[in-house]
Amino acid sequence: MLPYEIIEKKQQGDRHSPEEIRFMVKEFTAGNIPDYQISAWLMAIYFQGFSIEETAVLVEAMIESGERIDLSDISGYKIDKHSTGGVGDKVTLILAPLVAAAGVKIPMISGRGLGHTGGTLDKLESIPGFTTDYSIDDFRRQVDEFGVCIMGQSATMVPADKKMYALRDVTATVRSIPLICGSIMSKKIAEGIDGLVLDVKTGRGAFIAEEEKSRELANQLADIGKEFGLDVRVVITDMNQPLGNQIGNRNEVVESVECLKGNGPADLMEVTMELSAEMLVLAGKAEDVPAAKTVLNELIETGEALEKFYDLVEIQGGDPKIIDSLLSLEPSKFSVEVTAPAEGIVQSLDSYQLGTTSVKLGAGRMQMGDVIDPKAGISLERKIGDRVNAGDVLAVCYTDKESVVEEAKQSILDVFEIDDADASPPTMIHEVIGDET
Repeated sequence: MLPYEIIEKKQQGDRHSPEEIRFMVKEFTAGNIPDYQISAWLMAIYFQGFSIEETAVLVEAMIESGERIDLSDISGYKIDKHSTGGVGDKVTLILAPLVAAAGVKIPMISGRGLGHTGGTLDKLESIPGFTTDYSIDDFRRQVDEFGVCIMGQSATMVPADKKMYALRDVTATVRSIPLICGSIMSKKIAEGIDGLVLDVKTGRGAFIAEEEKSRELANQLADIGKEFGLDVRVVITDMNQPLGNQIGNRNEVVESVECLKGNGPADLMEVTMELSAEMLVLAGKAEDVPAAKTVLNELIETGEALEKFYDLVEIQGGDPKIIDSLLSLEPSKFSVEVTAPAEGIVQSLDSYQLGTTSVKLGAGRMQMGDVIDPKAGISLERKIGDRVNAGDVLAVCYTDKESVVEEAKQSILDVFEIDDADASPPTMIHEVIGDET
């Protein structure tokens, strides 16, 4: 087969054969097809799309590019959760210990921050000593013995995805639905799990802002899961404003702990409880979502979920004794308040701009190789639907970079739309897609 002919075929809108897709993935992973030809192929896919059958073959070919984890000898139902990425999305930090405390096995392979969105690994590694660098054998052992392990992607797992994503990131093909499906589902199926709950974000702070396209992605993710015999639920959730009140790695850890203590913001807890409840239902730990939420609330009220989090921190190398004083370990050099210029009601927040501003403050990476400042971030004091008076604090930004303070302050001020009209917080759960539909 010739890559040129395969690229041209997709440019013309024709379907690939399974052999053509496997050839492109296998030979690119092996280094036999140059970056410029795969980039052209990815661009053709971006514009012409893939059928669900083509996407399923892509997923299979990407899985076959590397090692697959076998969890079959570990007793109990194994389930993971994945989010398509959002601002202030620290759900995994709450959900993983909470669901594990209910007796469900959680093998979780997570990622780092991407663009304007934060990453679970970066958040957890803001806890001094916490490690996410595991061998597959150690990962399996911890899931079996403790019930939950969170690690980064192994170099031997789905190497095709790592190589392809690096090109997607610089060729503006990240938003392709079949390529998103291929990236997410290949990694999750390679984990050896029984079930998967997916959080597809929609709105201004999501990678896919349009709800119609978010629904298309959600349906394709569910269909691919079924193709591979995986139990899947996909929850479409709102990202028109940040989730919770904290943006930034260490700040989000502290907010997550408050959630496990029963003091979490309503929007963050609503999304967390919905996703966690779907996991319990799939795992057979509850008959339906309302019953599952009752179990989860009890685990928070009794402190069992919080204790599971502390134990997870200790097992993965961190010191649980410092969690409650995390923000006072080494405060940021600059803590700057952003105040309301006039009285009114917050109408909207630009989540995307808040995310990019937090990156400039040091909470994310402007480019590969940048070192994240775990202290940097933004604390939101007001959100959509809140009434403010002139001079009220809207947000506080934290950074060690004096050069970005004034720009960040103005950027955060521009994020808030305030006027006299009534406004309500957005509906957080848009839709649930799964086998029952």
